Amino acid sequence: MAQASTYCRICEPLCGLDVTVEDGAVARIRPDAAHPLSRGFACPKGIAMAEVQNDPDRVLYPLRRRSDGAFERVGWDEALTDIARRLNALRAKHGGESIGWYFGNPATFSYSHPVWMHGFMSALGSPHLYSAGSQDVNNRFAASALLYGAPVLVPIPDLKRTELLLMLGANPLVSHGSVLTAPRIRDDLSAIVRRGGRVVVADPRRTETARAYEHLPVLPDGDAWLLLSLLHVIFAEGLEDAASCARQAQGVGELRRLAEAFPPEETAARSGVPATTVRDLARDLATAGSAVVYGRTGTCLGRHGTLTAFLIDAVTLVTGNLDRPGGAVFGASPLRTEEILRLSGLASYGKNRSRVGGYPDVLGTFPAGVMAEEITTPGRGRLRALIVSAGNPLSSVPGAAALGAALDDLDLLVCIDLYVSDTGRKADYVLPATTFLEREDFPLPFLQTHLTPYVTWTERVVPPRGEARQEWEIIEALARRMGLGLGAFRAQRFAHRLGVRPSPRFLVDVLLRTGPSGDWYGLRRGGLSLRRLRGAPQGIVFREHHRTGTLRRRVLHKDKRVHLAPQEIVEEVARLRETPGPPDGFPLRLIGLREIRSHNSWMHNAPALMRGGRAHTARISPPDAARYGIQDGTLCRITSPHGSIEIPARVTGEMTAGVVAVPHGWGHQGGWRTANAAGGANVNLLASPDPADLERLAGMAWLNGVPISIAPAPGRGES
Repeated sequence: MAQASTYCRICEPLCGLDVTVEDGAVARIRPDAAHPLSRGFACPKGIAMAEVQNDPDRVLYPLRRRSDGAFERVGWDEALTDIARRLNALRAKHGGESIGWYFGNPATFSYSHPVWMHGFMSALGSPHLYSAGSQDVNNRFAASALLYGAPVLVPIPDLKRTELLLMLGANPLVSHGSVLTAPRIRDDLSAIVRRGGRVVVADPRRTETARAYEHLPVLPDGDAWLLLSLLHVIFAEGLEDAASCARQAQGVGELRRLAEAFPPEETAARSGVPATTVRDLARDLATAGSAVVYGRTGTCLGRHGTLTAFLIDAVTLVTGNLDRPGGAVFGASPLRTEEILRLSGLASYGKNRSRVGGYPDVLGTFPAGVMAEEITTPGRGRLRALIVSAGNPLSSVPGAAALGAALDDLDLLVCIDLYVSDTGRKADYVLPATTFLEREDFPLPFLQTHLTPYVTWTERVVPPRGEARQEWEIIEALARRMGLGLGAFRAQRFAHRLGVRPSPRFLVDVLLRTGPSGDWYGLRRGGLSLRRLRGAPQGIVFREHHRTGTLRRRVLHKDKRVHLAPQEIVEEVARLRETPGPPDGFPLRLIGLREIRSHNSWMHNAPALMRGGRAHTARISPPDAARYGIQDGTLCRITSPHGSIEIPARVTGEMTAGVVAVPHGWGHQGGWRTANAAGGANVNLLASPDPADLERLAGMAWLNGVPISIAPAPGRGES
């Protein structure tokens, strides 16, 4: 028996884990009490990873789909050789742009997977790169591109020093934070109140976080109206920090003009927040010693997600709280992260436009909501082959019927995954990937979002089961068979010239040692290197807080100022005012919901999470339940203009009247054994599959504020 330290890669807190290994297999996972940030905390998902790791339903060998639809085991060489042959045939006939890639949320938690994937797609010269980000966070990067000229420059709330935190669409007591790495975020929030501050949670639902602090009920998709009305009051009453505005920004006058049209008395019907409450909150934000506005997934998935993310930072800046202690700060990285991403071409926004819909790329990816039509629309650049890694778009992207039919039209579909998912059932090949416990790792995407400046490295805890391989190894082997070679990957060419194997591990060491905190190959005593990190299994804390006063040197606009009124935002505000009302017959609004024992579409195979017959339910307020004949436990039918689902109801006072909440990530019908797999309903069937309904500035799926109706399911009683 042996103990190993690692960190969780399921969600963004990256909590420390202590793993017990017996006979080369994971026997138990517990929180790591020695971890300097999580300090003995880990949520049920991280603990349950032992069951995913050892699940007999995991794909452990390459699988090929036969003509009868069943899968048969094949060898790696046979699988990769055939895939390479078929991809090269498509390249020869239709060009590299006929090949696409979709990657899901878990890919972001690997340091090597995204780098090699981007290199592969760059070598092909294909624009068809899609991600789960268009159902999650891409609007945040689009907003940063407009504000700062740099999509990866994302401020984080300085929770440890703020006096007033306004959270929109975030439930960190369940999610543990997002675009913010703070493993003990409950402690950080409670500390704000203990030192005399306030935490205000704006949400249509009285979430777990709202119950613990101050709840401000808002209407679904009402965030932009609320933020513009806050700006209206701040400007109208002369509460803006004039010095900060003059020093940091341009476009303040135009932003003031835009906000004039949104007095709180007129926005109340759209935001759900009374005018007196808006005025009081605006004054509190402007006069607090320090304050910050923070928004997450609930603000991202409405019709104006990029505008909302933009306005969150605008309110913070105008009140004098951007790039200052207790406000929104810009995280530090031991790598030259922003420069590396910019030079690699990965920090892009609007560099290219999608063939269908003309949507801008965000960090080199297009919205997943156009994939079906990219496959079915004839013409040059039509998508004919798709590789899917760590994702299940058939369950997570709106328009499952259209996407499912489109996937059947592909010449080749390859899935790299732990399971045969719904998408995998349609694949020609399913290739086995390692779990995060079976690979080394480095938190590359999260180095600038740590609330406490921190860096870590982990070795693999156990060897890969069966013939599972890391994604980067699969990608490199496929690239070699296709003749793409080492020259396909920009970051690898340097290593190749040095005569060493261009592995991700080597590249991390180079970037660490030449970074702002690196040892410069021995020239700087005490500096970072991979060797030093490997000797610190719980990682290294740099300092207590992030430095402030860094904004001007990090903004990439030529004038080195934050742009508060770019033309794209001016036009989006006009679109906001013209937003049509709901269609007749759909009186309620649908929102999403995060659960502590569920995670997107990939953790439902862990019995420890689903123990007790955890059901997928639609949460509805008591007044709405009475109005529409719904009782607790009743199987109800929810209908939108785009589809319907049947799901048990849960009547609860946590819901605002007029709003129904349904968790996402359920409804999969993949090849997991019935004893383990949770079913439920796919809420995305209620979302619009039309690419024209995607949010214009980032291509975000419209998943919040969807108009719906609800009624008891025909002929069904209590479930």
